[in-house]
Amino acid sequence: MPRIQFPLPEHFIFSTEMQIYTSHINWGGHLDNAQLLTLVSEARSRFFRWLDYREAQVEHCSIVVGDVVAQYKSEAFHGETMVVQMVPTDFNRYGFDLAFQMSDKASGREVARGKQGIVFIDLAEKKVTALPEAFCARLAARSTL
Repeated sequence: MPRIQFPLPEHFIFSTEMQIYTSHINWGGHLDNAQLLTLVSEARSRFFRWLDYREAQVEHCSIVVGDVVAQYKSEAFHGETMVVQMVPTDFNRYGFDLAFQMSDKASGREVARGKQGIVFIDLAEKKVTALPEAFCARLAARSTL
């Protein structure tokens, strides 16, 4: 089976920095693959806060991650600071993909890229619901700043 190839979007609208801690490192001495997803999840939470939302309260909806793609490009090590960039792409009726790229701040070395499929959930009914128009409007306004 061929390896996953994930093409990056042309630009990103959000960026945050995260340090690699000892708890992120595996027995091989580099960033653990499960911890990569933990860091990307934290970046996603920061992305929603940048938009003045909490993930559990986005225009009377919650969000869930429906799928994840991760392509590892290089190792990351304890003490390094990662820059995680994000941008929503591939909008659909119920959500969008949140594309990401993680790179070492000091060297610019790319560590990983991928996406998380974001799906909106109606809090009252606990069912998939339409992508809120007010969210899209806020995102559009924030993206042009």
